[in-house]
Order: sequence, then C-alpha cells, then structure tokens
Amino acid sequence: MSDIKLKTNSAKLVLALATVLVTAYMWLFLHAESQLAIGVLIVLALVLAIVGKKTGTTQKVEQAAASRPGLARLWTVMGLLALVAAFYDSHFVLMMICAVLLYSTACMGLTLQFGFVGVANFAGAAFFGIGSYTTAVLATHTGLPQLANIAISGVVAAIIGSVLILPVLRTRGHYAALVTIAFGILFKTFIEVNDVLGGPQGLQVPGMQLFGHAFNDGFKLFGIEFSFYVSYVLLSLVICAGAFVLVKALERSWVGLSMDVVRTDETAAATFGLHIARWKVIAFTMGNLFAGIAGSVYGMMVGFIAPNNFTFSDSLLLVSIAILGGLGNPVGLIPAAIIVLMLPEKLQFIQEYRVLLYAALVIAILLFRPEGLLPRKTRLFFSRKDA
Repeated sequence: MSDIKLKTNSAKLVLALATVLVTAYMWLFLHAESQLAIGVLIVLALVLAIVGKKTGTTQKVEQAAASRPGLARLWTVMGLLALVAAFYDSHFVLMMICAVLLYSTACMGLTLQFGFVGVANFAGAAFFGIGSYTTAVLATHTGLPQLANIAISGVVAAIIGSVLILPVLRTRGHYAALVTIAFGILFKTFIEVNDVLGGPQGLQVPGMQLFGHAFNDGFKLFGIEFSFYVSYVLLSLVICAGAFVLVKALERSWVGLSMDVVRTDETAAATFGLHIARWKVIAFTMGNLFAGIAGSVYGMMVGFIAPNNFTFSDSLLLVSIAILGGLGNPVGLIPAAIIVLMLPEKLQFIQEYRVLLYAALVIAILLFRPEGLLPRKTRLFFSRKDA
C-alpha cells in the first residue's frame, strides 16, 4: 500500500515539475522578441528533448501522465491559466493562445475523421469558415443569444458535412481526398461571388456577448485593465477542453472501438456486422461540428472575416497540426498547434515560407515519427487508464 502511495506522490511531483518547466519555457518563448533569443530558445528545446529522451526523463513524464491522466489535464489547464495571467494585457500573445486553442478544437474533428475512421478531409478550413460566416449572419440579422449562434454554426457545418460525405463514401483513396479539396475550393469561390456574404471584401462579425458582458470591451479586475482577448481565451479553453473530453470518451468507448475497426479493416468490420458508412458519416459529421464551433468563436474574436481567411493552405495548416500531433491522438494537438502557429509568428523571417514549413513538418513526421509528437503507445495507455 505504501509503494502505491509513493508512486502516486512521485507521479504528482513529476507532473508538477514538468508543468512548471514547460510553463516557464513558454513564458520565455512568448516574451522573447529578438530573433536571436527565439533561436536560442528553440535550440534549447531541441537539446532538452534529446537529453530527456536519452536519460529517460521524457518516459517518466509520460508514465506519470498516463497513471494520473486527470491530474495531468488539470496541471495543463493551470499552466495555461498562469500564462494568461502573465500576459493579461498583451493582445498579440493572448490572440495566439486563443488561436492555438481554437485550431486544436478544429483538429479534434480531424482526429475523429482521419484517426478514428480513416476519412480524409482536406476542407477543414471550409468548415471552419462555415462556422464563422454562419455566426456573422446570425449575429447581424437575428436576436439570438451568442451561445445559441455558436451552437447553430456548429450544427450548420455538421449538416453540410453530412451532405459532403455522400460523394466521399462513393470514392476511395486519393479520389475521396480530392472531393474534399474540391469542396474547399468551391466554398471559397462561393463566398467570393456572393455579395450577400460580403463578396471578396468580407463581413464584419459582432463580438461575443455573454450575460451582459461584451467580450470586445475588455474588463477590469481589482483596478487592473485586462485585454479583451482574456475573455476569448477562457471561452476557447472551455470549448477545447469539452471537445477533448468528448473525443477521449469516444476513444475509450465501444463507439471508438467500432470506429477503429472500420479504419483498420473495413472487410473485418463488415464481417462483424458494423455499418461502415454509418460510422464514417457519424465521425465526419461530428468532426465538422467541432470545426464549425471553433470557426464561430474565431470569427467573433477577429471581428472580420473574408474568403482569404479560409483557403486551401489554411486547410493544409489544420492537416499538418493533426499529423504532427499524431493521427487519432488528441493529446498531441495542442503542442503541435503551438509549433505550427506560434513558431512562424515568432520567427519573422520564415513567415513568407510558412506553407513550405508546414509541408516540411508533415514530411519529416511521416518519415521519422509517423506516430506524431507523442508515441501511439502513450495514447493507448491513456485509454486503458481512463477506462
């Protein structure tokens, strides 16, 4: 009994130390402004990753997180809140944190589609945009509460996705991916020529309002003026955490098992009586629901949307996050989103080559670490402990 208690206390200590170190590193990284300082921090991260793997420290952290998944998630949230508190008045940093959370939410949907049932979706930005445009129209022309607008935007994206999945199911392999690519191009073209939706000039999106509080106005607490992005970060955190909990619950349930069988071997799935098309429709629809909800909040946060916000390159950005984090592994999405979204913003000289960076990251991951940032055995270990 004492050994179990000792291991539990050891896991708590490891998680606490890991969270403090990661939070401190992220504070330094976000606070750094010179390209030299950012470069040094990136090299430091690579060195620490190599040393951690060689010494077994990384494995200890993974085992501690696997043995105490609830505590690991709690420490992660606390670390994020600490960063928000540290940058309470920094608009740019908070906007990047919010973008990481919202893109991670959208990639939860890609995880369901790619990783759970094996349905390719290269139109993630289109469904993200559907959520944004739906919210813009609802907030401008209806008096519905903004929370209702967010939910409706997600449902609209899900409904459109349930229609798109029909031609996807009739094709196989690369042809199925081409259907989603064509839809993404069609969506961008449609909103460009549609004057009702602002055409190429775009639309203004009213800010979020909740319980009488206008998010875009910011707020004061104990006489301290906080950035209005703090409210959006907290809302995005709730949505991202909810999507994560739902995906993990599906993963460890019979639903996740059925989806995994469909992805692994459709013939075997059909032999055991699983309705392959039904599971693909469910996963595709749920995934686009997440993207629509994330896009809705994103539109309200930035206040203005245009067709160029939802291009094929933006869909590739989402795909690169999903692949870098590990297909079917929601745990790796946030660190992957941090790398894909924040790194180009901090390294100014590579901003013009960000699409090349995404492509290089995807190729490198597929060649050298196809399981993503976190090993697949860690994801399975999480599932067993959570079950």
